[in-house]
Amino acid sequence: MGLLDSVLKVFVGDKSKKDIKEIQPIVDKILKFEPGLEQLNFNELRYKTTEFRERIAAGKAGTLSNIASLKETAENEEDIDRREEIYNEIDQLQEVAYLQGEEILNELMPEAFAVMKETAKRFFYNKEIRVAASARDRELSATTDYVQLDGDQAVWSNSWDAAGKPITWDMIHYDVQLIGGATMHSGKIAEMQTGEGKTLVATLPVYLNALTGNGVHVVTVNDYLAKRDGAWIGPLFEFHGLTIDCIDYHKPNSEERRQAYLADITYGTNNEFGFDYLRDNMAHAPKDLVQRKHNYAIIDETDSVLIDDARTPLIISGPVPQGDRQEFDVLKAPVANIVEVQRKELVQTLAQAKKLIAEGDTKEGGKQLLRVFRGLPKNKALIKFLSEEGIKTLLQKTENFYMQDNNREMPKVDEALYFVIDEKNNQVELSDKGIEFLSGEDEPDFFVMPEVGMEISRIENAGLSKEEEAEKKEELFREFSVKSERIHTLNQLLKAYTLFEKDTEYIVDAQEKKVPNGNGGFRIESEMIVKIVDEQTGRAMDGRRYSDGLHQAIEAKENLKIQDATQTFATITLQNYFRMYKKLSGMTGTAVTEAGEFWEIYKLDVVEIPTNRPITRDDRQDLVYKTKREKYGAVIEEVTKLKEAGRPVLIGTTSVDISELLSRTLQRAGIEHNVLNAKQHKREADIVAEAGNPGQITIATNMAGRGTDIKLSDQVKAAGGLAIIGTERHDSRRVDRQLRGRAGRQGDPGSSQFYVSLEDNLMRLFGSERMAKTMDRLGMKEGEVIQHSMISKSIERAQTKVEENAFGVRKRLLEYDDVMNAQREVIYKRRHNALFGDRLAVDIANMIYDISENITDVNKSAQDFKNFEFELIRYFSMSSPISEEEFSAKDDKSITDIVYRAAYDHYKEKMQLTAAEVFPVIKNVMENDDRNYERIAVPFTDGIKTLNVATNLQEAYDSEGRSLVTDFEKNITLAIIDEAWKTHLRKMDELKQSVQLAVHEQKDPLLIYKFEAFELFKVMIDKVNKDVIGFMFKGDLPSRDAAAISEARQRQTEKTSTQKEEVLNSDEQAAQARAVGAGASQQQQRAQVTETITRDQPKIGRNDKVVIKNVMTGETKETKFKSALPLINKGEWVLEKKA
Repeated sequence: MGLLDSVLKVFVGDKSKKDIKEIQPIVDKILKFEPGLEQLNFNELRYKTTEFRERIAAGKAGTLSNIASLKETAENEEDIDRREEIYNEIDQLQEVAYLQGEEILNELMPEAFAVMKETAKRFFYNKEIRVAASARDRELSATTDYVQLDGDQAVWSNSWDAAGKPITWDMIHYDVQLIGGATMHSGKIAEMQTGEGKTLVATLPVYLNALTGNGVHVVTVNDYLAKRDGAWIGPLFEFHGLTIDCIDYHKPNSEERRQAYLADITYGTNNEFGFDYLRDNMAHAPKDLVQRKHNYAIIDETDSVLIDDARTPLIISGPVPQGDRQEFDVLKAPVANIVEVQRKELVQTLAQAKKLIAEGDTKEGGKQLLRVFRGLPKNKALIKFLSEEGIKTLLQKTENFYMQDNNREMPKVDEALYFVIDEKNNQVELSDKGIEFLSGEDEPDFFVMPEVGMEISRIENAGLSKEEEAEKKEELFREFSVKSERIHTLNQLLKAYTLFEKDTEYIVDAQEKKVPNGNGGFRIESEMIVKIVDEQTGRAMDGRRYSDGLHQAIEAKENLKIQDATQTFATITLQNYFRMYKKLSGMTGTAVTEAGEFWEIYKLDVVEIPTNRPITRDDRQDLVYKTKREKYGAVIEEVTKLKEAGRPVLIGTTSVDISELLSRTLQRAGIEHNVLNAKQHKREADIVAEAGNPGQITIATNMAGRGTDIKLSDQVKAAGGLAIIGTERHDSRRVDRQLRGRAGRQGDPGSSQFYVSLEDNLMRLFGSERMAKTMDRLGMKEGEVIQHSMISKSIERAQTKVEENAFGVRKRLLEYDDVMNAQREVIYKRRHNALFGDRLAVDIANMIYDISENITDVNKSAQDFKNFEFELIRYFSMSSPISEEEFSAKDDKSITDIVYRAAYDHYKEKMQLTAAEVFPVIKNVMENDDRNYERIAVPFTDGIKTLNVATNLQEAYDSEGRSLVTDFEKNITLAIIDEAWKTHLRKMDELKQSVQLAVHEQKDPLLIYKFEAFELFKVMIDKVNKDVIGFMFKGDLPSRDAAAISEARQRQTEKTSTQKEEVLNSDEQAAQARAVGAGASQQQQRAQVTETITRDQPKIGRNDKVVIKNVMTGETKETKFKSALPLINKGEWVLEKKA
């Protein structure tokens, strides 16, 4: 604790103590209920749950009754404005019902918690529990082995299988766990030390909140924990008649997964919850939806989910046309060559720098040293040299000199380099020398971007014909696009070769996939792929890819198959996904260091829960060595001593590479051990189960094995408990605390010791100049070790710097996604209304009003009555309801209202007319067709596009075509929204890249992004409105022949993939930014992929005869296509068919 914290505690008080003091009265109430509950028999204890549910239902009954009544009124209300008011009332009442439920839950909390604790006691003390068999008991007896039927009784066993592990219930809630439960129910994060039973604590708020029937989601970091925890504590909930399921057992979009969400309690991984939300917002029928409203979520290992995973947005993507056209393979060899050339030259430069410094020429020697540092920062010889006395200080002084006056002198250092590496910001920049080297003598401009402005001016002044000028400009834009893509590919390859190391940032691992065997079946093939390693947990993260071509660059570097480029269909950050829940809470062992971020982003307070027994673990000051070699030697020596003492040892590492290095060293020393890293994650449970055995050595990357306790025998406790050895300080204090926390659970003895060297990444990149001077002053020689609290505090300050930078990256990501989220909410709400249809009429009325307002505003300001008339015909297929004199005399608002009323009335008439026109066709199919369809596909066309509308034949017949019209409204709205949203997402991706260039103009890219995104969205919404309404006014059956009606087939699912995209920091994004023109040019080249709307008319020549139809009068006439085009473009006529 710092001095400032100590002073604040004196005046303000200890927050942790205050938090516990507030919750203690609730714990006292819980304990008062215990004696009474102990007197109940098993059936009476179970009945408590029914009693609680009845109290909740009674408390909300009045409000829910009002909601049901208003829904019925809304369905029968003809006035669209009044209907919208009713829907707003319903939304407000639903919020009231939720608050009423929360109020009752707070009243029930002490007694409900006591019931759950008493249930845990009954299962602890009784091998069998006999109760009167309920219907739910009978269902469970058929699917589980822990419930058996004996006549009218159900016999519950206290032993069952928890995801493959047999367990006998052996836990009862401690008082401190009651504090944790109350904390989580109130929507806060409970920080509980490792081994304090977070899984058991969760039973309390989960049980209480599940009583409402609105659903509780328990979110875990991996599917093993989701399945294990659900199976482990599930029987306690099921004993009380609650339903529980885990989404990770079921396929996406399946009926089984839908049922899992309908359970009272649903377990699952954070990724799957998020992806299901995105999939639901791509669904085309209500039955395809799996999630219901987001009520309450408890997040296990909150810091992993809401901090570590928050930097990676969830993305559902699909193929881009020509997405396989990439230059990674072509450019790989030149990049590998330039990296090797620079490495060889800088090795010689380093030798020269050493010589000059040894001779006393620190000015030139420092310059050469800085050059090596900027061109080859991860070189082992350089890292070793920097650990020598005074060298790190010299480098920092030299760097400060060349960085002064806004890096004015730095080009003198960089002039000999082919590229410059900024390791802190994960950035690589190609120099002029590098561009020249790669371009070669044959094509000196191969990587040089054309000056678009100057080139356009030159073309326009060249006196060319219009056609030649247009061709030259198109050629220029094409060159600009190709070169921008080429330079981007080159930069990503450079980054892959210089900054991303195999077995540190990623691993290459086998993945099985199904491929057709040619006989109608499938065979399993193995394919090597790149998997990103989570820097926090050390786990390989399946499905996650680096963004913007970096992943493809690494695939090229490793000689693997380069995956095709994709485009985004749906995306959301985990921050915005979890902020949708009405109530959110969490539990973890390490949250206090990120308490500020939890509050700022999620409004989640962190409460430190006291331990059940005092912690006796011995946390020692860091041991600091000069080199990694000395450090690892000391680690092996200490491990040998601890093994001889009979103590188990957990060695924490920061990468797969280091864990395997230590493993090889232990093998050479003949010491048996287990390794748990991204390559061994499938053996995680087995390795952790053995980690507490006497003399057992386990090497694990950071938080690998998190979520499972290392349990110790009495023999191990007597020997001194579990010994934690950290081989390097992590960038985050939280991760180090997590590693320490693996020892000392429930008062067990143990120790923790971190070994640090000056060559470690954290020390190299963020160790201060002051620390380097201190080391020099202490006269640290090779082989010596320093252990002092001052050094440990300096290391923690360096970690704080990294944490602040990481928070900045996550916050920036969220700020960009907040812009998207505002748009996402509008679009997804419209999709939902179109999907269910209940509020679609209100949306259509609002679209008509918006178009009316837009037409009026634009033409009134220009005083253009003729265009006003034309646009009314084009979009509403109606003549103007006002004269030219009224148009000039009336104000905008009055004209808008008149146009809206006339257009809406016309729309209702059009829908009635459509129903009347289609009914004879429906009747003919129903009464005379032998095909016996249940659902039919009816084609509608606006003369350009054709849409097949799926509808229930019997309902369409019974309603005389009205249900078909409703389905027509739903289908056209969904189809147009989806296509527009996909295109918009692509534009937003391109915008996000292009605005980063604003940094060079001293402007804030985020601010420009917000303005431009708003304009893009406004244009998209206007286009959606006009396309939807235009199609609805012009939509008609292309043929009255019953043969045109076909059976509605199951909609073919579009091929998509889910991924978590590794987001880079703002500096990296700026470096990767491509010019706006490149994106625009590419967009022009991409073919639009339309899923639902198709053209079924044959190709028509200009002189071909066609039949056209007047949209206002219904008149048809035959004419040449070239004569029909002006009429069709005006909107007065639509194309019926080719004559």
